[in-house]
Amino acid sequence: MLKHLLPVLALALAVPAFADADASEGEETFKKCKSCHAITAPDGTEVQKGGKTGPNLWGVVGRTVGSVADYKYGEGLLAVNAKAVVWDEAQIVTYVADPTAWVKAASGDDTAKSKMSFKLADAEDAANLAAYLATFK
Repeated sequence: MLKHLLPVLALALAVPAFADADASEGEETFKKCKSCHAITAPDGTEVQKGGKTGPNLWGVVGRTVGSVADYKYGEGLLAVNAKAVVWDEAQIVTYVADPTAWVKAASGDDTAKSKMSFKLADAEDAANLAAYLATFK
């Protein structure tokens, strides 16, 4: 189990403080996510038009992993969902850096995978993105 946490812990230590994260910069970073994800308010207002390959990211911060109704999650995120893990900014930062490593660590299953193949390697961009996503509640 510890071997799964090491990459995640190393990345977490490299992440800038969330207090320094810039949500407006995160909005710019979100352009990299739009091919798969949209941000749509509960009333149907499209904040960010995007693809439907990934789930709607409105309200992701504070939501249980793998819990958007009518979205077909992969087995990896469903395994994390079974552990009742809740997305917070730190979880998002580590997830976008290496989705499969995060799923392995969060699920405790070294065979688990994420369907998301995109990686956001820049820790500052990831923190800004998480701050941006946290504004949609």
